[in-house]
Amino acid sequence: MSLITISSGDTHLTIAPHLGGTIARYWQAVSGGVFEWFRPAKPADLETINPEGMSLFPLVPYSGLIRDGRFTCNGQRVVLPLNWLPEQHTIHGHGWQARWHLAETDGRQARVEYRHAADAWPWAYRAQQCYRLDGNRLRIEMSVANESNSPMPAGIGPHPYFVRTPRARVTAQISHVWLADSENLPTELVPPEPLYDLRVGLVPSRQAIDHLYSGWDHKAVVEWPEWNARLTMTAESPLDTLVVYTPAGQDYFCVEPVSNTTDAFNGFAAGRKDTGTVLLQPGATLSAAAEFQPELT
Repeated sequence: MSLITISSGDTHLTIAPHLGGTIARYWQAVSGGVFEWFRPAKPADLETINPEGMSLFPLVPYSGLIRDGRFTCNGQRVVLPLNWLPEQHTIHGHGWQARWHLAETDGRQARVEYRHAADAWPWAYRAQQCYRLDGNRLRIEMSVANESNSPMPAGIGPHPYFVRTPRARVTAQISHVWLADSENLPTELVPPEPLYDLRVGLVPSRQAIDHLYSGWDHKAVVEWPEWNARLTMTAESPLDTLVVYTPAGQDYFCVEPVSNTTDAFNGFAAGRKDTGTVLLQPGATLSAAAEFQPELT
């Protein structure tokens, strides 16, 4: 097991390239101890190679579910293995379950890389992530480059986990939310009901949701009133969709800036224009960036 830690002043980030290119911990030294800006990975999750137990993992070459692991692109039928049983749909691409390697680091930033050879996913690609600390601000730059000789559908985004407290709150300016069926596959885009309207704020400990929001202005604020702490997350296009996941009975919640909707490739094949799917031409690259700015008030 090889962990890499980068630092800037009193703030530190530990990366696990071998474990999905994930972040294992993002913390800041404060008077009397430390503050964990992401939920830290537990030793057991590091030992068992459990990416779902990490602080953040990459979504590449797509985010969310693909119905039954099947879709069509340019007339080519793609059948993917189910990668998170008992889930009956393929989820979150390859990066989070793959071994990445450290390409370079200078102590304040680190770049990791993953190369995927064509298999059931019939395109070869190269994915990169660059993690950079500037003071206590974290910037993540991601990319996926199509290294095959035919167009490849693609999506991208980071999947952070935040510590859940009774009063933690998420606020963001959005316009619509995707309704979903019993298998969490999208059905309809509608204005949000007050119960899960991020514009008025959502308290994860009070509401269990797994929703995709559109019309997002690329800024979300996570607050922990009991700790006098907040974190502002900003993202750049094409990270135009915001996922908020607050599972019941867990010690975390997720706020994810992503480029594509759930089951995007099937929606794209059906002619939808609002899935966020990017059709990467051979040699083309899809890039994205997100920043996390913490503040202790």
